[in-house]
Amino acid sequence: MSSVAYRPDGPAQDNAWKEVFQQWDNIPFLTVHVMCLGAFLTGFQPEWLLLAIGSYYLRMVGVTAGYHRYFSHRSYKTSRVFQFLLAFLAMTSAQKGVLWWAAHHRHHHRYSDRQEDFHSPLQRGFWFSHVGWTLSEKYMQADLSLVKDFAQYPEISFLNRFYFIPPALYGLLIYMVWGFPGLIWGFFISTTALYHCTFFINSLTHMVGRIRYRSGDGSRNSFILAILCCGEGWHNNHHYYQSAVNQGWFWWEVDFTYYILVVLSWFGIVWDLRAPPGHIKASTIVAESTNTIGQ
Repeated sequence: MSSVAYRPDGPAQDNAWKEVFQQWDNIPFLTVHVMCLGAFLTGFQPEWLLLAIGSYYLRMVGVTAGYHRYFSHRSYKTSRVFQFLLAFLAMTSAQKGVLWWAAHHRHHHRYSDRQEDFHSPLQRGFWFSHVGWTLSEKYMQADLSLVKDFAQYPEISFLNRFYFIPPALYGLLIYMVWGFPGLIWGFFISTTALYHCTFFINSLTHMVGRIRYRSGDGSRNSFILAILCCGEGWHNNHHYYQSAVNQGWFWWEVDFTYYILVVLSWFGIVWDLRAPPGHIKASTIVAESTNTIGQ
């Protein structure tokens, strides 16, 4: 995606929902949701539910280990080949291009919960921070100057430009193996769940949950979202020390993505996993908020 059309506007009237339905780029997103109604045609079988759950968690790891912890924060290192595979897997989530995702996320951390933050629920309200901003014409493009480190790779730039290829091939593979019921449950229902659980990190974890550290924004920790999002629910930890590969810092803070990355490091597929220093974990802990979710 080109950065030419990027417009870092302030929050003025960002919740003009009518523009959402005037953007051709939003048709695939809306179609994925509508196709979930196909479940009325397939009926329910336990194997379809298991397929949906498996497809969801496979790609959630792609989003968390790829889009987020690697491309946005560079919290570990890997080879150029595995870097490409990470980008491809993450993009089967249909959350646009890898550079688009990382650029917007880096911008979010630079201005977290301040006026410039694209998806702060404290600035723009829950619904716009949850999903509206991704559908807004203002944010269809990304400021690629924020991701020069990865934009230099032609194969990554290719994926970012043709971001529809990974989810299309993934959906086709699902269909070839499991047929129409598999496509509905393993792709459309799974992708819809993947959308909104990912978006909950932008919205809910800046509104409800427990506060451990003074991170300078509204970020909070949530056990439920940590389970649903493979460790991403420990959001207050993450905002306090963004470059850590693990977001669950204590033994009881479940972080499936981190466990997978540790196993991959045993085989030399990834390396230099950046853990939070001891003094960061042990720094002044504030009284936990009584406004909690899943605790």
